[in-house]
This record gives sequence, C-alpha cells and structure tokens, in this order.
Amino acid sequence: MTINILENEQVAKTEILKFCENFEKVRNETAKFIVGQQDVVEKVLISIICGGHVLIEGVPGLGKTALVNTLAKAMNIEFKRVQFTPDLLPADILGTNILVEKNGEKIFQFQKGPVFTNILLADEINRATPKTQSALLQTMQEKCVTVADHTYQLPKPFFVLATQNPIEMDGTYSLPEAQLDRFFFKLNVSFPSHDELSSILDRTTGLSSPEIKNVIHGEDILAMGDLAKQIPIDDTVKHIIVNLVRMTHPDSEGAPEVVKKYVRYGASPRAAQSILGAARVNALISGRFHVSKDDVKAVAKDALHHRILLSFEGEAEKISTKEIVSHIFESI
Repeated sequence: MTINILENEQVAKTEILKFCENFEKVRNETAKFIVGQQDVVEKVLISIICGGHVLIEGVPGLGKTALVNTLAKAMNIEFKRVQFTPDLLPADILGTNILVEKNGEKIFQFQKGPVFTNILLADEINRATPKTQSALLQTMQEKCVTVADHTYQLPKPFFVLATQNPIEMDGTYSLPEAQLDRFFFKLNVSFPSHDELSSILDRTTGLSSPEIKNVIHGEDILAMGDLAKQIPIDDTVKHIIVNLVRMTHPDSEGAPEVVKKYVRYGASPRAAQSILGAARVNALISGRFHVSKDDVKAVAKDALHHRILLSFEGEAEKISTKEIVSHIFESI
C-alpha cells in the first residue's frame, strides 16, 4: 500500500527516516566487500530506487560484477548474470517456445530466459551483436517480454545493470543511441588508490570473505521508489532541469557556444525524467524534503553525458560530454 506522506507531517518524517535507514543499510553492507567506489555504489542505488538501469564502464578486474552481486545479496532479490558474446542470441536472454509432451499431446511451452529475474547483469554488453543487444530494449522500457504472440511480465522490481570495457574495441559492437538512452545513469569505475588496493588484497586473498547479509527486500525497494516520487519540487528547480536538457541541443535558443560547436544531438526527455527522479532521492538521503539545485547538480552529469552525441569536431578534439554538461550548468 502506498502511503501519501504529504497528508501527515509525522508520517512523512517517519517514512523519510525509514528511507534513509534502508539506504544506509544497503550502502554499509555493500562496503563490507566493495572497497571504495562510494559514488558508484550510491548512484547505482539511486537508479535502482528510481526503477532505472545502469551502464557501468571500467577496465577488467575492478569489481563491476562483484558490485552487482553484492548489491543483490544485500537487497535479497534474485540475480542472474549473462555473459554477452558475439554468438549470443536473443532467445538465450529472453527465452523461447520449446516442444514438450503433455498428457500424450505435443504442445509448445514457453521456457523463460535469464531476463526473468530482479537484477540482470549484462556482462560486457557491447560484445553481443546489435540483434542481441536490441532484445533488451523492450525489457528495459516496458519491463516485459514478447515472444511469438504472447507478452510476459517481468518480476518486480526489475533492473538491468550492464558492464562494458572502454579500452578493448576488437570484437565489440557499440551500443546504439536508443539503447544508451534507456540507461538511467552511465557510471565509470576508476582504478583503486594505494590504500584501497591494499584493502582489496586483505578482503579477497584470505581464507574467508566478508559475509553479506540480507538487509532489505524487493518490497522495500518498491516502497522507497514510491516515496521518492512524492518529494515536491519547486517550479524554479524544475525549470533548471528543463533548461539543462534543452541546452544540450545545438539548435535550442540560448544554447552555449560549446554545445553549438561540438554537439550533434542533445539529450532526450528521458534525461529530464532521470535527473528529476535521481535529484529527489538525493534530497532524501541528504535529509531534506525538497529538491534543490545542488541535488540536480549532483546527478546531472551521470544522467546526461551518455545521451549527448558529439559532432565531428567534438570527436576530433576529444571533448568530454561531462565537460559540456558543466558548461551548460554554469550558463543557466
């Protein structure tokens, strides 16, 4: 049952406190195994609460798969991993109809694929062909699967957390814009510092590993998402989000010079939805019951940079889309 926190101030305080406690529980439980990467963990959690999907980029061995696995354990939800390869077929992900014998009669029966889970880890997603990549488009947007003439609903909650290697280009297929646009955030996992690498060795090379406990459940995640949607936003802050997204388009009136020069096409309305949802969660975990400009600034880059397409000049000069977002934010 969804509680309307706007109707009662005491209920609002109680629900917000519960939200922050659950968020902190998952973050702390994840930190038992994952060293550092606090911003990445926090952004993945924000995306999950908002019902979004995340593209995690980083070189091999930085713990991207371990991060997803640890989060799934802490949230007590089902987790499945698919290794994307060039020979992977859509049916290998979605499932297919198989011929079975039932009561002496042969019939077609749908065999569910690994996408029927709560968290699907699409490991090295850019190694699969475009045909297989596109199999996730419907699942990510509508959270259902259509095979033949039947549509099957995916379990709730459902999230795709995909990884890709930014430096290895051989045998890979770049994600098309339509696929990238369906990711709530695109996050970069950086190489650990000296102390962090030392801690990783301590936690992973001994006789035992940290035990990850179930601290929340799938129902808690859905309730946290419902609560976040009720956080009010002032028109002034909403206009900042609208202008921020509009200014990523070079043909928009008042677009900064850097956008006109280096951007071919800007972000979609999904970017505005992602920024607003993430800003609401950021406000909650900061102990506030309203969205501020700082909340928007804290999440805007990760929601926007993968949705901006550079022009030939931008590609040639290796302009960072995150730098472009910073210029836009300063201009408004």
